[in-house]
Amino acid sequence: MKNNSNSIFYKPSMKSKNILLGVNIDHSATLRQARYKDSKTTFGQMVEPDPLQIALAAERAGADGITLHLREDRRHIQEMDVERIRSTIQTRLNFEMACTDFMADYALKIKPDTVCLVPESRQEITTEGGLDLLSQENRVQQTITALRNANIPVSLFIDPDPKQIKKAAELHATFIELHTGAFANKYYTSERSHELDLLCIAADLAHGLGLIVNAGHGINYTNIAQIRHIPWLHELNIGHSILSRALLTGIEDSVKTMKSLML
Repeated sequence: MKNNSNSIFYKPSMKSKNILLGVNIDHSATLRQARYKDSKTTFGQMVEPDPLQIALAAERAGADGITLHLREDRRHIQEMDVERIRSTIQTRLNFEMACTDFMADYALKIKPDTVCLVPESRQEITTEGGLDLLSQENRVQQTITALRNANIPVSLFIDPDPKQIKKAAELHATFIELHTGAFANKYYTSERSHELDLLCIAADLAHGLGLIVNAGHGINYTNIAQIRHIPWLHELNIGHSILSRALLTGIEDSVKTMKSLML
């Protein structure tokens, strides 16, 4: 079936119902660290913005969960942020982390509702590209096993590549998070339809293998119109676009608007 985008696989009848919204608040901490990275505290007095207050406002507006990434270089979220948010929010904490022994031990300490394993590069501003499960199979398997033994479900942030998806199933991940960055980057090009097809095919394959399908990266108030039709979607994790809009309209309005566009 084809639609106006000339996509081969795009099937509106397969659109997931009740897609959840996880709001990634990392870049509220990026703004804070731009001025207060040498402060002894991450909140209070003149130190702002406070990611916890952003998370609570997102919850009030209907966010189904809060996503944050404690990077190894600590360029935005800090341990104090993670622990304050973990003990305060009323929804779910989705903790993004690199696949390292330190981060695994830290996750076992704070016990988030879910963990999403992501790649990290020192040069990038945000996570770019999916985790390569084929080259890191043993390390990823060890981390999944440790977290699953503590009843923490694990998601793997991967590209829409059948080999990566099959490996995710072999590693007994609970979720995958499809990297939507290539689609977002090519949205205004002739390659958009091809990238959407790859995401749809990947989601269908993952669902067939028993994986729960999430997606994230580069999703905004324009491309959500097509993203939301990827089949079997359980949750979208969106940060940069929501926080950017919040500068003009406030965080609660930006979350409510995104939620309405996901229906």
